Amino acid sequence: MLLLPTGLHQRRSALGRSRWGQVQVLASASQAGQLIEWARAWPERTWAVEGATGLGHLLAQQLVAAGEAVLDVQPKLAARVRLLEAGNTNKNDANDARSVAVAVLRSATRREVTTEDQAAVLKVWSKRYRDLGRARTQVACRLHAVLCELVPGGFGKEITAGQAAGLLQAITPSSPAARARCELAAEFLADLRRLDAQRRDTRNKLIAAVRESGTTLTQIFGVGPVIAAAILGATGHVCRFGNQDRFAAYNGTAPIEVSSGGRKIHRLSLRGNRRLNHAIHMAAVTQIRHAHSDGRAYFEKKIAEGKTGKEALRALKRQLSDVIYARLQADAARGAPAQASGPGGQSGNGSVSSAAGSHPGRRLFGQATPGPKLDPTPTPPGARPARPQPAA
Repeated sequence: MLLLPTGLHQRRSALGRSRWGQVQVLASASQAGQLIEWARAWPERTWAVEGATGLGHLLAQQLVAAGEAVLDVQPKLAARVRLLEAGNTNKNDANDARSVAVAVLRSATRREVTTEDQAAVLKVWSKRYRDLGRARTQVACRLHAVLCELVPGGFGKEITAGQAAGLLQAITPSSPAARARCELAAEFLADLRRLDAQRRDTRNKLIAAVRESGTTLTQIFGVGPVIAAAILGATGHVCRFGNQDRFAAYNGTAPIEVSSGGRKIHRLSLRGNRRLNHAIHMAAVTQIRHAHSDGRAYFEKKIAEGKTGKEALRALKRQLSDVIYARLQADAARGAPAQASGPGGQSGNGSVSSAAGSHPGRRLFGQATPGPKLDPTPTPPGARPARPQPAA
């Protein structure tokens, strides 16, 4: 039995369809209840929701909370079904429901929707912190523009609220226009202080959420609470990815092959989750800036091999992707064994390693050096003690 509620338009209509019937429900507080009531004729049922992490998020979570089995169908998969069937991607509710059904039945990996966990909390605060940063940058730029009209040369560096306040106090307006600009600058200064306070508060909430998640990502050199929250929020359940190569393709650090004939060429990937890619990029840049980090040594090694700076940075980002994947797998195996049976792969363990050595037991890019493994077998009297074995 397959039921297909969708929430795809501005009115967020939900259409449930099967071989024997269909119903259309308007988006409202009772939308999930109406659909479940209509579907009681089929005790064994599964709901397929297109875009369960996007427009269909609320409906999918309501169905999951009611104890229903829900599968997530990516919009591009349903669009491909329509393209292969009719030669175009035109859609309406009826055709869209059918294309979602075909996509979920023919998909090799089905993504089951689960109740939101700590990753959703991290995603919320990470997005809030990012939005506040963008708003602060906008206000700071406008404050710079006003100061350029009040002070010759303006303020040449990144400005803070305290510096702006001191500069405004030293200005004596000589005309009504100058007084208006000073008042406008004072308003921008108030906005800047408000945004700074909101960012500090959001950062504290973000740090607390990262600590509550129990992740070990922050043990990687260059990965602080902000970057860790961005990675966890964008990744969700690591069991979605069967191996580190799929994870690298998802975050855009895996190069794309554009070979033709006997030429084997790879180019930079512009696909994948750009927020996750940016988080890995910032971690890589942080490592390169510190001469004592292993990431800096890896970067310089690639430069010595003839790579350009950008190529070496891309190689470092891929290695960081493998390290992050191994950490996520180890965290999932240690703290959430129930995720091992989830769709799209398995939680695995920390034994996954890359060419650069992303095994959690090996030191890479600022991680702590593991201690030697000692032989638990007791030493017989008079015998020489066994030598410690190096960490695998």
